[in-house]
Parts: sequence; structure tokens; C-alpha cells
Amino acid sequence: MSSPLSRRRLLAGVGGVALAGTAAALGYELNKGKSAASGPSLGSADASSDAPTTQSGGYRFQRQSSPGRTVVQDGSGNELAVFTDGARTAVLAGPSRTFSEPSTTQATVTSSTWVRVLPNAWKQGQEHSAWFAQWFPKALHDTSPDVLGVAFEYSSAGAPNHFNSSGLRYAGRAHFGPRNPGVTSSLDFGYHDEKSDFYDYLGIPWTFSDGTHAQPEKDRYGDADCSGFQRLVWGYRMGIPMHNTNTAGVGLPRRAYAIAAAGPGVLLIPNTGAQATDLSVLQPGDLVFFAIRKDQPSVIDHCGMYLGPDDAGRPRFYSSRSAADGPTMGDLAGHALLDGTDFYARGFRSARRL
Repeated sequence: MSSPLSRRRLLAGVGGVALAGTAAALGYELNKGKSAASGPSLGSADASSDAPTTQSGGYRFQRQSSPGRTVVQDGSGNELAVFTDGARTAVLAGPSRTFSEPSTTQATVTSSTWVRVLPNAWKQGQEHSAWFAQWFPKALHDTSPDVLGVAFEYSSAGAPNHFNSSGLRYAGRAHFGPRNPGVTSSLDFGYHDEKSDFYDYLGIPWTFSDGTHAQPEKDRYGDADCSGFQRLVWGYRMGIPMHNTNTAGVGLPRRAYAIAAAGPGVLLIPNTGAQATDLSVLQPGDLVFFAIRKDQPSVIDHCGMYLGPDDAGRPRFYSSRSAADGPTMGDLAGHALLDGTDFYARGFRSARRL
């Protein structure tokens, strides 16, 4: 099986066009000379000494629980990767890089964790398979855009346009949605209208695997609301299947509440109706969900992507938001933090690993 992290596979949804521009232009910078070994832990391995461990190809594979996962270490005990049972999301150690958005926050996120998508959901024992023996060493040295890098190709702080060979713009600064004349303040929820999905951003019709069709709205071209943005990144760009309803189905449903309840992968933090405060299970790339409407305080209505701790040690996320008019890690109309008593932290309810 070929590597899902090759440039051809990464860009399969956009006609195989090569990416242009530098990491700095996408809202992050590689920190030259800083390797994974000097970076922070992947933050997902329990140090329990009685966890089952096997060795193969010079790597140590340790089983951990809650959630069930395989942690890969090198001969010195440094964590190299985490693979979660039932999820296609894999995190790997790589070069350190810094994400920033100076126009909306002074916070930065520096991390040596890279988020990749596996060809299939992980199962215990796959580290002994032939595809893994070929894929893993290549993945450890791959610095092509991962999930986080792709997500920042749509930053509301400004991101360069990318086009495929057919002239389709598949990346570049995304907006949240059309201006909603019924809301007067740009800092109010709903100033920019919801309902913009990934195909609206692209401006192309889409046929889903169940045979249903969707047509883009012209006045929503270049727009993606919170869940539409996640579908743009995880579905269109990274190849996770999608469907066009809010019920259980193959892949990602449409709305945030549906992804939280019936999306693929592993539910890490269930929605109890109260603020989620134990964040120890989270790793970069996890989807985080919020209930932020005053008139519906128990209903999930916003979602984002966990980035990891910022330079102040606070858990920061990235999402398409109305006040920023697009994807942001910033603090307009609420800090993009999961802990504390600020707006989004109070509304934080659930998390899922795709």
C-alpha cells in the first residue's frame, strides 16, 4: 500500500497540483535546527511501566488505554507517534514549528507534533503489517503540509491562493459567510451567516458517496462556516468521507452537533451538558465542540480543531468564526481557549478524534 502522506495522495482532491508558497505565508514557521527530540512530548502516552511493549524495526510499540492506542518510541524512549484505535488521525514527532496570528492574538503555538491521516482506522497490531513498515519511516521525515498546515492555508489573517491545473482555487483566505444584515455588530454571534459548506468555498457542485447532490451558492463562494471548514480540511483535502445529512452515516456529517455525536473516529470527551474541564486526553488535531448560543445552551453549535498549548501553556484551538470572518486561532469576541472562564471555555462540551 502506498503512503497516504505522499504529495500525490495529499493533493488527490485538488488534481495533484503542487503546493506553492512558504510555511510563513500560511501562518506558521518551521523552527530550523529544532528537532522532534528537543520538542514537547506528544502528550498522549501513559508512562505506566506495565503496559505491553513489543519491538520491531528498531521501534518500541507500547499499548496504552483510555483511549486504546499504540505509542511508538525510539530506542531511547522518545515518543515518535501515537495511533488511536478506531481513528484515522495519527500524530507524529517532527520538526518544531510555530503557529501565529499577530492581527488577532499575541499568543503563539510552538509544537513538534504533526497530524497525519491514515488510509484506514487504526487497529491494534497494525504496526506489524507490511504497509506500516513502508509508511512509517517515510512519514517521520515528511514535512509536506499535514492537517494543521493545510488548515492554516485558509487563515482569515491572510493566506495565499492556490489553484489546481483546472484553475480551481482550492486554498486561500476563507471567509465565514455572507454578511447578515439582521446583526449590527461584527462582534456578535451571527454577524456573518452560517450555512456555507466546503463546496460553497470551492464554488463547485458536489456528489456525495450516497448519491446526493449539492449545489454551491454564488454569494457564498470562498466561505466556510465552522463545520464546513472542518469538512473542507478533513474531507476535501485529507480524504475522509463525507455525507450530506446530520444523521449517522459514512464519514463526516454536515453540522457540528452531528459530527460530535455521530462522526467517525473516537469520542474522547462526551457531552454531559456542562463545561469539559479534563483536557488530558486531547492531542493536536482533535475536534472540539461548543455550546455557545444563549438561547440553546445545551446544543452543540460550534466546532474547532485543537492546536495544543500556546506559549502561555493554555490549550488553544482553531476554528472558522463569525467575528474573525473565517478560520482563526485568535481572540476576537472570545479567546480561542479551552480552559478557564472565557466565552468559548465556558461553552466547551465535547471532543472527538477522527
